[in-house]
Amino acid sequence: MSTEELAQKWYDALNRLTKWRTVFTGWQLGTRAKGDAEGDAVRDHREVTILLRCEMTVVTKLLIDNGFFTQEEWQEEVPWLPCDRYRYTDGCEESARNDKALETIKRRAR
Repeated sequence: MSTEELAQKWYDALNRLTKWRTVFTGWQLGTRAKGDAEGDAVRDHREVTILLRCEMTVVTKLLIDNGFFTQEEWQEEVPWLPCDRYRYTDGCEESARNDKALETIKRRAR
């Protein structure tokens, strides 16, 4: 596969992925027309968030594949990531480092 073909395949995949921005915006704000300032801002933010999460997944895989850490070590750190990951979990307003939040996360994981 040539570099151009690979780049096109990559572009197509990211384009499909970022189309979810409209779905997530509608979920948050309801139906909004293009040109609505608030809707456009939320759509742009969702697109960036989707792409950042995608990039984080790729970087994590590269680090694991190159032996910087193991998947098990990474999974042990997940509960210590910022609380946003667990925003729908009871007892997690402050931080995932909070003992009450960790207990809730462990209980819900079962």
